[in-house]
Amino acid sequence: MLVLGRKPGEFIMIDNNIMVKVVKSEEGHLRLAIEAPKHISIVRGELFEEKKRLQNQ
Repeated sequence: MLVLGRKPGEFIMIDNNIMVKVVKSEEGHLRLAIEAPKHISIVRGELFEEKKRLQNQ
């Protein structure tokens, strides 16, 4: 796992076609903007875990 520090307005690129940008950062809260091709699924962690849990029942 790669761990990076970013400030609002800064971003990282993944595989030259996915951008993750820090939009807002406050105490205990972070707002991200993610730009990716339409065929890439982007899901919040809690929804991903719930779907995985339901599939394993």
